[in-house]
Amino acid sequence: MPILALALALTLALVAPMASAQEAELTPEQVEYLIWAKGVWDSLDRQHGRIDLPGVPATLDVPEDFYYLKPADATKVLTEVWGNPPNNAEGLLGMLFPAEATPFDPGSWAVTIAYDEDGYVSDADAKDIDYDVLLAEMREATQAANEQRAAAGYAPIALIGWAAKPFYDQASHKLHWAREVKFGDQPEHTLNYGIRVLGRQGVLVLNFVANMDQKDLIDGELHKVLAMAEFKPGSRYADYTPGMDKVAAYGIGGLIAGKVVAKAGLFAAALIFLKKFGVLIVLGLGALVAKLRRKAT
Repeated sequence: MPILALALALTLALVAPMASAQEAELTPEQVEYLIWAKGVWDSLDRQHGRIDLPGVPATLDVPEDFYYLKPADATKVLTEVWGNPPNNAEGLLGMLFPAEATPFDPGSWAVTIAYDEDGYVSDADAKDIDYDVLLAEMREATQAANEQRAAAGYAPIALIGWAAKPFYDQASHKLHWAREVKFGDQPEHTLNYGIRVLGRQGVLVLNFVANMDQKDLIDGELHKVLAMAEFKPGSRYADYTPGMDKVAAYGIGGLIAGKVVAKAGLFAAALIFLKKFGVLIVLGLGALVAKLRRKAT
């Protein structure tokens, strides 16, 4: 099979079943990328149903309109496909994607999953937090962290502001909020939408990775993702035993900020993943995929 036809076949299998080979103009670099992308896509173990998160006393109940990627596959997507620093993916428990999307789609979004076993997080401060003051502290910490990012060769991060102010559900012990983030000189801002599920020994950390223009879409899917994650009996927030269980050095404010250094009283920059930084943009394949989709209609 000629390489152009092979590349198109791979593209069609991934994104556009009805496109025409003659209408796709691919460079050798794009052909190489598409072959690689199809290999990555075929290697991903996409799972549904009840998922026991590895090494954590918690589960996901993943419906058919989503799929879960195990830690190794999630790391592959975040680092190899989306170009995040490898150390950012350490401790990752997996990712969630909407069933109709691949990591290569220009409009794709996802949810990363992790766990912080820092102890029981008291929610006593939830009603007293000044979120405007907290935002200012987070901006300063994010700016300070940019020196390390620059030294590692990555673009700086700017925290623009709240896209949705934090909300804590006292009954379910689940917290969520959204931040607007800018990476380097990119004109399109990133939506950093966070969910935290409080447990007896720690917190489940779920972060949406999406663009700002997808906020309405994420708002519509938020309730589904909130409902998926639960701690197992014995490890739930209500199972906390005072005087026996470890207590975290921070409260709700520290969760929102990312981490808190107890001795210094300073907030550290929260972990933020960048979506689609790398060959997808460099080669213009977002436009290529869009073109192929148009040809298919």
